[in-house]
Amino acid sequence: MNDQEVGMVVHSLTKLIRRHLENSINFQYAKSITGTNGWIIAYLAENRDKDIFQKDLEEKFSVTRSTISKVVKLMEQKGLIARCSVPDDARLKKLMLTSQALTLHNAIKDDIKNLEATLTRGFTQEEIDNFFSYIERMKSNLAE
Repeated sequence: MNDQEVGMVVHSLTKLIRRHLENSINFQYAKSITGTNGWIIAYLAENRDKDIFQKDLEEKFSVTRSTISKVVKLMEQKGLIARCSVPDDARLKKLMLTSQALTLHNAIKDDIKNLEATLTRGFTQEEIDNFFSYIERMKSNLAE
């Protein structure tokens, strides 16, 4: 077998990826946003074509009404989301990303896309497909 340890090589690659991302200005700003805020921003961004309400976030993230209410209020104060009235029911307020949050989300997506391009530079599609196949087999081995 090979003298290299797969786990150590994967760990080393993970550290390099993290370091690369941490040097991104967008990720520096994103670090100031809590993990939950980041998930909510991503969820709202990916579902822009739908009306999303607080109740939807409660269900999606399995949190209580009071918890999501506090999170939404803080995100509003940070300028990340806005509550907007719905024409059909004045009591309902759909949640929408502000331009600041949407810009951040898009910038982070661009950073990830650029990272992926850097990581896979010089690889054929077949090599990339094989890589994913190997990773899936390793994950399956660990799940046994």
